[in-house]
Amino acid sequence: MVVARDYASFSELRDEMKGSIGFVPTMGALHEGHLSLIRRARKENDHVIVSIFVNPTQFLAGEDLEKYPRREEADRKICELAGVDLLYMPTTDQIYEEDELCFGAPKIRGYILEGAKRPGHFDGMLQVVMKLLNLSRAERAYFGKKDAQQLVLIQQMVRNYFMPVEIVPCEIVRDADGLALSSRNVYLDDDERRRALSLSRSLKRAAKLIQSGEHRSEVIRAVMTGILEPEVTELEYVAIVDREFRPLEEVEPGNTIILIAAKVGQTRLIDNLWV
Repeated sequence: MVVARDYASFSELRDEMKGSIGFVPTMGALHEGHLSLIRRARKENDHVIVSIFVNPTQFLAGEDLEKYPRREEADRKICELAGVDLLYMPTTDQIYEEDELCFGAPKIRGYILEGAKRPGHFDGMLQVVMKLLNLSRAERAYFGKKDAQQLVLIQQMVRNYFMPVEIVPCEIVRDADGLALSSRNVYLDDDERRRALSLSRSLKRAAKLIQSGEHRSEVIRAVMTGILEPEVTELEYVAIVDREFRPLEEVEPGNTIILIAAKVGQTRLIDNLWV
C-alpha cells in the first residue's frame, strides 16, 4: 500500500493504475462498516483507493469537528491489511481554496430530515464527495446505506452532473447486539449504549409489522415512537419515505426507507431500514 498526502503525488500514483478502480471515501476512525466497503471494492475491482479526510465544510457550528475521532496510524494499518492499494490522506488546504466555488444540495431533498436538522451539511458533503470522485477517477465508489439521505443525494449528484462513476450502495453493518456501526459509538457509555439499542429494536418491530401486513405509516411510526421515547434523550424524527425521500402514507415494499435520528446522552445517532 502507498500513502499520498498531496494532490501531485496522488495523481501520479493514480495514473500508474491500470484496470478498474474501486473507491471508498471515509472520514477515518475506520470500523467494520468501512471494512465491508473496502472488501467489496477489493472483490469487484483491480485496484482499491481509500481516502481519509475529516471534511470541515459538512460540520455545522457547535458540532464535533474538533473531537471527531482520529486514529491515523490504526487506520493506515487497517487499510494495509484490507488490501488497499492507495490511501489518500490530504490536508484541508489540499482540498479547498480560500475562495471556493459555491455548490449546493437540492432545495427540497437537501433540506428535509438530516438537512433540516443540519442546514448546509449536505452542501459540504456533496462538495467534498464530488472533489474526491473527480480525483479518484474510479469506475465505482462505495457508500453505506446507513447514511441513506447522503447516499440518495450522491446518486442524484452523479446523475445530474453526468459523472462517469457507478455509486454502489452497501448494506448496514451492525454489532452483535444490533447497534449500527458508527465512528460516534465510541462516545456512548455503557448505559447509553444499552439505550441506543432502542433504535435497532424499533426498526425490527417495524419490519415485523410490515411482514404481518401492516403498511400504514402512522401506525408503524407510533409503535416505533413508543419503543424509542422512553430510552433516548431526544427523538428528532421517525420518517417513512420512498427512495426519492417523499413521505409515504403507506409503506411500499421495495420502495421504502424508514429512518430514525435521536440523541442518546450527547451523542447523535441515525439508523434506518430499507424495505
